[in-house]
Amino acid sequence: MSRIIVIGGSGHVGTYLVPMLAERGHEVVNVSRGAAKPYRPHFAWEQVENRTLDRVAEEKAGRFGARIAEFRPDVVVDMISFDLPSTRHLAEALRGRIEHYLFCSSIWVYGSFVAVPSTETEPPNPIDDYGRGKAESEAWLMREARVAGFPATSFRPGHIVGEGWNPINPLGNVNPDVFSRIARGEELVLPNLGLETVHHVHAEDVAQWIVCAIENRAASIGEVFNTVSEQAVTLRGYAETVYRWFGREPRLAFKPFEEWLEGLTETDAAASRGHVVRSSSHSIEKSRSRLGYRPRYSSLAAVHEAVRALIAAGKIAAPAL
Repeated sequence: MSRIIVIGGSGHVGTYLVPMLAERGHEVVNVSRGAAKPYRPHFAWEQVENRTLDRVAEEKAGRFGARIAEFRPDVVVDMISFDLPSTRHLAEALRGRIEHYLFCSSIWVYGSFVAVPSTETEPPNPIDDYGRGKAESEAWLMREARVAGFPATSFRPGHIVGEGWNPINPLGNVNPDVFSRIARGEELVLPNLGLETVHHVHAEDVAQWIVCAIENRAASIGEVFNTVSEQAVTLRGYAETVYRWFGREPRLAFKPFEEWLEGLTETDAAASRGHVVRSSSHSIEKSRSRLGYRPRYSSLAAVHEAVRALIAAGKIAAPAL
């Protein structure tokens, strides 16, 4: 068994990942700022070593990588590196000291696609700073794996969802009131013909993917993998399904994209633009064939679980599903 450090292990994915690793007999160290608690309780947390580190402050002092190396990891799962300087700082400190480094990237390394579902062979073309930071880190790590033997794997989660988070809704933003409006049977206006796509993934399935990669180290090192559900969903199909969850007939209208954005708040419009422009849709065949990845949740099943939790928490005004 390995000594595994999960950086950002108290977050949404870590809530599932850390107990999974502990149950498999690994020695697990959760590194976080100590500001968040896991979204779900689990007895395995009693077996976990928790270390409090502020990554931003430690990196400014030039010692974050050294601090992680001091914990003597065999494997490091890095959930919270967002740019190349941060990634490189940690990787250089771990060079020659670890068996496996797993980097959490994002499907937002893409801005558009030639064909869908996209595969990992399509070159990244990010359109914002977040996507560029992830893409630059990925490219550097994969080169280091090929040229210098640094044992890196990169994985690209989709729109992560599960209990405790607001899912990307049928308008492509995270405003939970959209679900309340649907539950009341109100009309929902979609962009264009509503055929743009979003691609969710349950946090538990991202955790499952990480376990698969660790257990299939030889097949994953030096590679990039999509980490999403089996299929993306269209905004229209997604909206129609949610109406029916609440026993409502769909009431949809459509507007041209830019005109549609004008009907949203500034915050919602910014999020919706990012998701609609990208229209994410990704293949998991590589993860399936090389690592044995089998997501438990479809996109809609993952959202359904999250919506039920938000109703129970009073964040969506709707009858229980």
